[in-house]
Amino acid sequence: MDAMDAIRSRRSVRAFKTNPIPQKIIESIIDAGRLAPTARNVQPWKFVVVRDVKSRAQLAKLATTGPFIAEAPVCVAVFCEDTKYWMEDGCAATENIIIAARAHDLGHCWVAGDKKPYAGEVSQLLGVPVGHRLVSLIALGYPKEDPSPVPKKSLEEVLHWERF
Repeated sequence: MDAMDAIRSRRSVRAFKTNPIPQKIIESIIDAGRLAPTARNVQPWKFVVVRDVKSRAQLAKLATTGPFIAEAPVCVAVFCEDTKYWMEDGCAATENIIIAARAHDLGHCWVAGDKKPYAGEVSQLLGVPVGHRLVSLIALGYPKEDPSPVPKKSLEEVLHWERF
């Protein structure tokens, strides 16, 4: 699947099959995150792949908007060193991960990180050193269903030339 097809067909998935994801595919997806653009080439990201059932259940309990993390066979926690542009860099890495997941026919859902009250508890649970910020939790797995597309604004509604 090419990049534009992956972007156009990407949907948030909250119901997953229990099929395991091969390690080579997980590594390919994380590699896409590693290749994201980054301010000043700092590359502050660290990725924690969580496959353990009990750990995913704990993450799902902590992340009140992500109970489906327990059902997904993989959860990727995206952290960044606390640098000037950590959030921008971490979001770019997260976006690359979800596009790569779609390209591998995997479902995914981006769950918020830093601004949530559970960010510190997630960091503690995963043994993350001080000085790192939680950007996102990404549930990954083969989708139980193919979600319908949600309406998006037209290009004409969002595009401006030269001035707003």
